[in-house]
Amino acid sequence: MSGPDNLVRARRVMDELFNAGSLSAADELFAADVVDHGAPAGLQSRGRDGVKELVANLHVAFPDIRYLIEDEWAIDDLVIHRTRGRGTMRGEYLGFAPTGRGAEWAGIHILRFADGRITDHWGVADRLSMMQQLGVVPTPQA
Repeated sequence: MSGPDNLVRARRVMDELFNAGSLSAADELFAADVVDHGAPAGLQSRGRDGVKELVANLHVAFPDIRYLIEDEWAIDDLVIHRTRGRGTMRGEYLGFAPTGRGAEWAGIHILRFADGRITDHWGVADRLSMMQQLGVVPTPQA
């Protein structure tokens, strides 16, 4: 598949899966044995089922979650997204009780494609800033 085709698929991950919460999109977009290289150990199953768990848990914690793709690049079999996420914590997240507070966080995601499906994901998000905004991690005094 070409870079432009992969860009379309990568956008669908954000729009259909993460923003709309359509778990069935994962079946079409991810290989069954996809590897999430940034998944927290013990907090997420492996493969496509792990992706579905992650999205379902995010939607419980942040029912209004939205991701915006700020920049994107396609290079060979890779798509890179610079994103901004936001949501209001209404459910448990990473073991923390809901705070009712909102947060916004930056992220970088790299997706590798083979035969039209995502086989690998590498990602980083500014979870420290997110957790500080949510009030579950203290903000250092100036």
